This record gives sequence, structure tokens and C-alpha cells, in this order.
Amino acid sequence: MSVKKLIINDENEGRRLDNFLLSLYKNVPKTKIYKIIRKGEVRVNSSRTKPHYKLRIDDLVRIPPIIELNKNIKKNIKNEDVDIHMSDILYEDQNFLIINKKRGIVVHGGSKNLIGLIDIARERYGDNIDLCHRLDKNTTGCLVFGKNKKAVKHFNEALFDKKVTKIYQVILKGNLHKDININTPVYKNKPENIKESLSKFKIIKTLRECTFAEVQIYTGRTHQIRIHSSSINHPVLFDNRYGDDEFNKSIKTSISKNIALHSKSIVFKDLNLNVIEVNSPMPEEFQILINELQ
Repeated sequence: MSVKKLIINDENEGRRLDNFLLSLYKNVPKTKIYKIIRKGEVRVNSSRTKPHYKLRIDDLVRIPPIIELNKNIKKNIKNEDVDIHMSDILYEDQNFLIINKKRGIVVHGGSKNLIGLIDIARERYGDNIDLCHRLDKNTTGCLVFGKNKKAVKHFNEALFDKKVTKIYQVILKGNLHKDININTPVYKNKPENIKESLSKFKIIKTLRECTFAEVQIYTGRTHQIRIHSSSINHPVLFDNRYGDDEFNKSIKTSISKNIALHSKSIVFKDLNLNVIEVNSPMPEEFQILINELQ
């Protein structure tokens, strides 16, 4: 196998390097893509670069032969999985698909989770469909896919320009006494990767030792709501990474203790600048938990 060199055309201009490679090598685990970028095995114009680098026309992208090893792996996707996860469609047109994501499935496959929602979506809609953003494995609700590269690029640019509005429903530890805006920068793993982020927490109902709230965000930082809520000592209920383990254990409930976070709605403009506004109903388990905490 030889090194592959690709010249970027106008169709891929402005795309992030990581998203370009993820769409090009759909069956390669996401972790491997980021690893070869980080190690400098992927080069742009003979130079090392970052995953978020925005590609330009005539950029020369060097891709190592190791990535070819996994290119043609066929994932064993069952028809019943496609039917289950692609059954609850909230919105669809020629450019975008928005589904009501179910709990318990990752959006991207990896070493621990071989099949992700993107693989299931491609099984039904073809290889051109791609994720516009991400939700955690046990987070439910609105998830947007782009059916073509232009749609994905358009959504990513809207996210960057803070023109996508996302509202989540969440149950927090403890009682918030007032609505609160948190503008603490969010970073993942390394402080030098700090990114601006704003979360607006609005109290919907005070519960027993908890608060049911809605959170509005304009950015899409990894674990943003979970990090922000934990920073004010009101972590998301049943969050096993940023939450309060002892408090979570003390909560008695008849349902599984999955993170109490739901993507309720998303608003953005399509390629023709028409507004798309989609809402996802609260999952039954979420409503049961609220009732038990009253």
C-alpha cells in the first residue's frame, strides 16, 4: 500500500480536516483518525496540522497507507437496528435528516462500540450522509444529519457562527435558586484547548433535592452542559463522569439510572435560509423520574 495524496477541490473547501477524513474513511474508528493526525502521519501541504484545520482549495493532503487497512471493513448492521434507530424521524428534506435519538447507542463507532448511529444511517441513506453534531451515548433527543457535504458544511458554519440554538432538558442535583448563565470556557483534556462556551440554565420545576431545568446553548462543546453544571455544584443527575456518585446512589427510582439529559429542540436555517425548528418529546423514563422526585 502506498501513501495517498489528495488535492482539495471546491466541494471540500472550508471543511475541517477531521470531518473530511471521517467522511472519506467511514469505517475507520474515529480514534484512529485523530491518532494519525496527532502523530503527524496526516500532512497538509507537507506540514503537520490540527484536526480543526479548515481545508482550502488546492491543499495537498497526505494520507498514510495504514488507514487503508480498515477502509473496506463491512460492519454487520442488522435490519432490526436500522428499523429501530431510524424509525423516529422528526424532520427530513433533501439536505437534512433529524431523528429522535434513543438512549444507549453511540453516534460514532469506535474500538469499544463497533457500530454507531452514523453506520446505521448510512445503511439506509447511503454513504453521503454524515453527522452534523454529536450526542453522548445515553443522551436522547434531536440529532441532525446532513445528507450531503454542502449540508454538513453549512451546519458546521452555523454552529461556528453561533446561529444554531439547542435546548436541553436536564435534572440537576440540588435546588437552583435562580436562573443562571454560565460562560466558563470548556476544554477537553488539555487547558490549551479552551473554547468559549455559554449555557443558559432556566428553572422549570423545583423537585425533591433536585431541579428540573432547561439549558440553552449556541455552541457544541464536548460535554458542555455536564461540565458547566458540575462547575456550579449542580451536576446532571446520574452523570457517571462529572456527577456526584454518592448523591446518585442515594436517589431511589424505579427506572435505570441513566444520565438525565435530553435534547429537546434545535433551531437553525437551511441552505436557503429557511428556518428549521424541531422538537423532541420528553422520553417516558425522564417523565417518570420527574414524577418520582416531586
